[in-house]
Amino acid sequence: MGRVIAVANQKGGVGKTTTTVNVAAFLAEKGKRVLIIDIDPQGNAGFGLGINVEEIENTLYEVLIAQHKIEQSLFKTNIQNLYIVPSNIHLSGAQVDLLDFEQKEYLLKKAIAQIKGEFDYIFIDSPPSLGILTLNALVAADSVMIPLQCEYYALEGLSQLLRIIVMVQENLNRALKIEGVVLTMYDSRTNLSQQVVSDVREYFKEKVFNSIIPRNVKLSEAPSFGKPIGLYDAACAGSERYASLAEEVLKNG
Repeated sequence: MGRVIAVANQKGGVGKTTTTVNVAAFLAEKGKRVLIIDIDPQGNAGFGLGINVEEIENTLYEVLIAQHKIEQSLFKTNIQNLYIVPSNIHLSGAQVDLLDFEQKEYLLKKAIAQIKGEFDYIFIDSPPSLGILTLNALVAADSVMIPLQCEYYALEGLSQLLRIIVMVQENLNRALKIEGVVLTMYDSRTNLSQQVVSDVREYFKEKVFNSIIPRNVKLSEAPSFGKPIGLYDAACAGSERYASLAEEVLKNG
């Protein structure tokens, strides 16, 4: 049965989609069957894999709102062993569309149950909010991976996310655990980045991944070419660190 990992942080621009796409791609490269579920209406996970999500009719919206079988929205990517359930702007209306649904927090969990046995890893790329879509991701997940930017105010708002995680653990998904914190956009030249790393390690202890993702221009460029970093520039520092992060996830089980 596949492991389901939600990648979540309500702050935007911290590297959620970059982390989702690249860790998933490196695991697929190692022969694991991997699925990305994009629950962010921006649809960036699909774009980052070279898929024009605006032209796709069967997206996650149809799975959650129209109750289509998730297999109908499952797309094979250009990377062997890597699949995606994409989203686009239609999903932005879910907050309103789901108002009258019973047990709306469990919709994604029920959908994933249909195909969980077909994959080794399922990553859920969450939106930059703590609304019903992120709640669905946390309820459906076995664990949550938290990308955290190595910049000023990085920890601001994190307490809110942690409170939501505790609420989910107490009421909706008792098995949810923290997979780990991923430090992103690290700049070794600044004292600030080093201080953030120190503060985060002091607070989260062993729950911080050893692989620290650097601020790297190649990581920024890769999505516009529709490629994960391992295909765009395997030799760059960002690629090496994400390969290392995938190894850590693999060792976690």
